[in-house]
Amino acid sequence: MAEKTSGEKLKEKLLAKRENGWESLTEAEKKKILKFSDGYIDFLNNGKTERECVKEAKKIAEENGFKPLEKFKKLKAGDKVYYINRNKNIILAVIGKEKMENGINVVGAHLDSPRLDLKPNPLYEDTGFAYLKTQYYGGIKKYQWVTLPLAIHGVIALRDGSVVEVKIGDEEDDLTFLITDLLPHMARRQMEKKAPEVIEGEALNLLIGSIPYKDDKVSEKVKLNVMKILNDKYGIVESDFLSAELEIVPAMKAKSLGFDKSMVAGYGQDDKVCSYASLRAICEIENPKKTAVCLLVDKEEIGSVGNTGMESLAFETFLGEVLALVGEDKTTNILHRVYSKSKMLSADVDGAFDPIYASVADKRNASFFGQGVGMNKYTGGRGKGGANDANAEFVAELRKLFEDNGVRYQISELGKVDEGGGGTIAYILANKGMDVIDCGTPVLSMHSPYEATSKYDVYMSYLAYKVFMK
Repeated sequence: MAEKTSGEKLKEKLLAKRENGWESLTEAEKKKILKFSDGYIDFLNNGKTERECVKEAKKIAEENGFKPLEKFKKLKAGDKVYYINRNKNIILAVIGKEKMENGINVVGAHLDSPRLDLKPNPLYEDTGFAYLKTQYYGGIKKYQWVTLPLAIHGVIALRDGSVVEVKIGDEEDDLTFLITDLLPHMARRQMEKKAPEVIEGEALNLLIGSIPYKDDKVSEKVKLNVMKILNDKYGIVESDFLSAELEIVPAMKAKSLGFDKSMVAGYGQDDKVCSYASLRAICEIENPKKTAVCLLVDKEEIGSVGNTGMESLAFETFLGEVLALVGEDKTTNILHRVYSKSKMLSADVDGAFDPIYASVADKRNASFFGQGVGMNKYTGGRGKGGANDANAEFVAELRKLFEDNGVRYQISELGKVDEGGGGTIAYILANKGMDVIDCGTPVLSMHSPYEATSKYDVYMSYLAYKVFMK
C-alpha cells in the first residue's frame, strides 16, 4: 500500500468526514441491530396511541424491575420507579448515588403522533352512508389521509365511571374504515387547488356503514343500524361519544422496509422511535451516579399543552415526590437547583435528507440515514425563532461522551434557513435552567401516515440515551 501523502494525512487529521455506519459493522453487530428493531416494530404495532404506549411502557418497565412510585415509602440509590399521569404519560427513574440537587440526567420524548380525532358529536347519515366526523390533530397533509385503511383506537368514558376500550380495524381478518376521495375523471377543479386545500378538513369523514335498519317508521336507518352494532358490542348510546377519546389511525402494520430489511416503515415513528429507544435504555441502567430519568409525555404535536403535556406540572410533581422519598427537601428552591444542575436530551426525531426532495435541504447540515443519531443544536425557524439553542460547552461534552462510547452521531438542522423549522419540548425544560439539546432519530416522510427510519439510527439513538443516562 502506498504511503499517504502529506495532504492526505492532513485531511484525515483536520477535516470532518461522514460515513454510512453500516459499512463498518461486523455481521454480528448487524444482527444485533436488526434484532433490536424487532422489539421496536412490536412496540409500534401495539402502541398506536399515547394510552396504548403508556400501557406497553408500563409492561416493559415492570418486566425490568420498575415499581410504581406509590409503592415506595423511601427511595435509595439503585431503586427503579415509575409514575403514570392520567394514562397518557409515564415517567421512569433510576435513583442515583449522588444527591439530586447536584443534577439529574433526563431523556424526554413524546408519545403522541399526528392523527385524526373524532368530534364530540361525530355520527351522522347522508344519502345512505353512515359517517364519523373528525378533527385532525397535529401537523398533517390532509390529502395523505384519504383512501387509506384506517382503524379506531381509544376509550369511551361512561356516565357510571366505567371506561370502554376500543381497538378495531387493525387485524388482517378485521373490518376496516375509509375516507373517500374524488375519482380523477371528475377531479379537474380539485386538482387545480393548492395542496392544503385539495382535501378540506371538514371532508375528512370516516365511512363506517351503509346497511339500513329494517323499520319503515324510523329515519336515519343506516345511522341507527351502526349505533345498534356499537350498542351490542360496547354497550354505548350515541350521547356517550360526548365523553369519548377516539383516535383514527392508519391500520397498516409497521414492517421492515427494503430488500435488505435495513429500515422500518410504520405509523407514529415521530416520536415513538425515541420513546422506545429511551425506554429500552433506562431499563438497562443500574446504579447510576446521577439519577436517570426517562420522560414520555403527551400533546407535543399541539404545543405541549394540557395536564399531560410538557407544559404541565406533572414532572415537577414527580420530582418533588422523589426528592421527599430520597430524603431531600422538596421546596421550590431545591427544584430550581435540581433543574439548574441537570442535563437533558430532548429525544425527538429529525427530518432525514431525502434525495427526491433535495432542494429544501442544506446537504452540509442535514441528517442522513445510516449515519447515527441526529442532534439539532437549535430548532425553531426563520432566524431560530422559538428555538432552544444548546450551549457550545454542552455540545462538546456530548461529542466526547458519544465518541468515547462508540455512539455514531450527526449534528444537523431541519432544512434550509428559509425552508425548514420546527419545535420540540426542549425549550420548556431549558427555560427551567437545564442544559438541553434535541437528539433523536432521523425520519423520512415525517408526519405522514407511514414514516420510515433506519434501523442503524434507531439503535444508535438507544445507545446515545443509554450512555447519557449512565
